[in-house]
Amino acid sequence: MSYADPGPRSPHPDRPEPPGRPGRSRRTPVVLLTALVCGGLLGWLGYEAVGAPDDGSAASPPASASPASPAAPGAPSGSPGPSSEDGKGSGAGTLAGKVVVIDPGHNPGNFRHTSQINRPVDIGTDRKECDTTGTSTNDGYAEARFTLDVAHRLRTLLQRQGVTVKLTHDDGSPDWGPCVDERARIGNSAHADAALSIHADGAAPGDRGFHVILPAAVHGGAADTRPIAAASEVLGEHVADGFRRSTGEPPSNYLGGGTGLVTRKDLGGLNLSTVPKVFIECGNMRDRTDAALLTSGSWRQKAAEGLSEGIVSFLRGS
Repeated sequence: MSYADPGPRSPHPDRPEPPGRPGRSRRTPVVLLTALVCGGLLGWLGYEAVGAPDDGSAASPPASASPASPAAPGAPSGSPGPSSEDGKGSGAGTLAGKVVVIDPGHNPGNFRHTSQINRPVDIGTDRKECDTTGTSTNDGYAEARFTLDVAHRLRTLLQRQGVTVKLTHDDGSPDWGPCVDERARIGNSAHADAALSIHADGAAPGDRGFHVILPAAVHGGAADTRPIAAASEVLGEHVADGFRRSTGEPPSNYLGGGTGLVTRKDLGGLNLSTVPKVFIECGNMRDRTDAALLTSGSWRQKAAEGLSEGIVSFLRGS
């Protein structure tokens, strides 16, 4: 929306300025002339008292500061510029032109559509259910809520870098799914430079830590990850490093042998991707220690910052 400049206004447009007192207009020229003459004389005397520079150059008046550029209407001072509704960043960042697809795992509405999400779909090497409801903490904080929250935070951070960001679903649209094969197609259709699927695990208590899932080099049916397997591994390494530094979360103690990296060939969201893509399990929702972190808004912000750091590092090197 554009804002027309309304021009100068009276401080109180609903109250007229008071009329001048009688005789004031006749005295004004005399007073003004006297002030100008006295001011000029004092200014000349002041300059002589200070003296001209020793090197003979003319004295320069103090430089006036350039006026600050006006902020966008309604935008707080120092805040990043607004992003457009289609997820495009302001373009002011270093990564303008790059596209990232964020895939928040599951959907808060999946539990209301069990028949739809249980429908098998082709994942290239096999058939699996369209989607699942995901897991939750023992106190009922759903994985689908967690993944959307982190996705929103991550989107904001990436847009500040000028990245165009697309989500596979957002705030109930659609109200279930999409299916895992469609999630992959969304990244492919966007010609994403990187795609990330955000999850939290539902392992046994005592199992804790994060792990990043990389696509295996599979070739079967509609799946062929051979062109993107190597780039996805690099993306996964960057994401794991950034996430660990930002959150302090340790690599998984139950998968990946302490590396925080796991390779799988049974996930449709990876098998069907034609762009570099990885999953991250940010922690175990069934473990008390991890659950306390996953339910913390400040920790989720750190998680988003770590994911952003990893993705940005990958994009700058790709």
